[in-house]
Amino acid sequence: MSAAAENPPPASLTPRLEQILQSLPDRAFSARLRAVYLAAAHAISRLSDLDLVKYETPVVDASPDLSLWEEMAPVIRDTVMDVNALLNVIREQFPGTPPPSASRGKGSTDVPAMLQEGMTKLAQSITQLGEAMRNPSVVSDRWQLLAEIQRFRSDYREQMSQLVFESASTFGEVSRAQVVPGYEAEVKAAVTVRAITSDLARIVGARLNKVRDAKPEEVLWNAQQLQTELDAFGRTAAYRNLRAQDKRHIVEARAEIGALALQDAPEKQALLTVTEGLDELVRSLSAVNQRQLLILHDREVWAACGVRLERALAQSTKDPVASAKALAEAAASAQSLYGRDSTMDAFLRKARKLKLATLTGPELLTTIESFQSQLAQLDVM
Repeated sequence: MSAAAENPPPASLTPRLEQILQSLPDRAFSARLRAVYLAAAHAISRLSDLDLVKYETPVVDASPDLSLWEEMAPVIRDTVMDVNALLNVIREQFPGTPPPSASRGKGSTDVPAMLQEGMTKLAQSITQLGEAMRNPSVVSDRWQLLAEIQRFRSDYREQMSQLVFESASTFGEVSRAQVVPGYEAEVKAAVTVRAITSDLARIVGARLNKVRDAKPEEVLWNAQQLQTELDAFGRTAAYRNLRAQDKRHIVEARAEIGALALQDAPEKQALLTVTEGLDELVRSLSAVNQRQLLILHDREVWAACGVRLERALAQSTKDPVASAKALAEAAASAQSLYGRDSTMDAFLRKARKLKLATLTGPELLTTIESFQSQLAQLDVM
């Protein structure tokens, strides 16, 4: 069964979105807008990231065979149906042609035009999906096919999220986290991917150094260890949420390393070559930091941590217990920044092992100041 065919929990609106709808004086308009927002929430939930594990193959040039098409056809069909379901609700609730942008007013008169323009863009994207599924370069490559399906579903979620955010923003100051359905879950998934892939980069980097220094009799052991490390990564949530093309390279590297681990005396150069390629790949996964989702998240966390640390510093002499508590809260919050910066990561790993809430005296003050220095050097703007 595809991810699209599974039954997600019933769609619901965020408390802030409910508050906005209830504050609208035009109750009929509010009811129509609620119907659109609920349909968007349902579609976003249905279009959640696919678990590609069952479609994977370590073979580089594996063309989509009939069995893959049989598995993916329902996913493609359900994707189109989920987008069309939202489009149909917008058409029903806000029929007509959107006015030119220049003629819009503020508030409720602006929203129908926004929704209709968003509907037009989504409809165009559905057409583009159909064209992509007929593209020979896509359908002749299993991983390219999976990547395209994954990309379109992500784009649909992003367009729907933007539609909800922009329309809700016309009624007052809101953040995406306050109004966009599924936003917090998506941020949490991105934070998890960043943290685990950052640890993987550290592990592979360390393994690469050991392979470089390995004596002939140590090559096999290093191949087996790297195989074990990749197997452990393959069981994480981060692995399931990787982009298809990134996952493809890891799957292929895992197959090469597995083959070397089965040899009695694998060549050091062969293991070194595949480990160097893997090291380059996993370090490139830090590009997740450029996702707008994480940029916004990191700025908020950075600012909140800064406030807590200022409070901790101010209380460090007159109320060390409260100071240590604020420090511990800041460190706990900052764990969601793990993977953004290697120096900060080292500090956060150390912080996990310390009982920050029990620190006193010079150690408390030193830790607060060190933490502030780490935050100050973090590029989140």
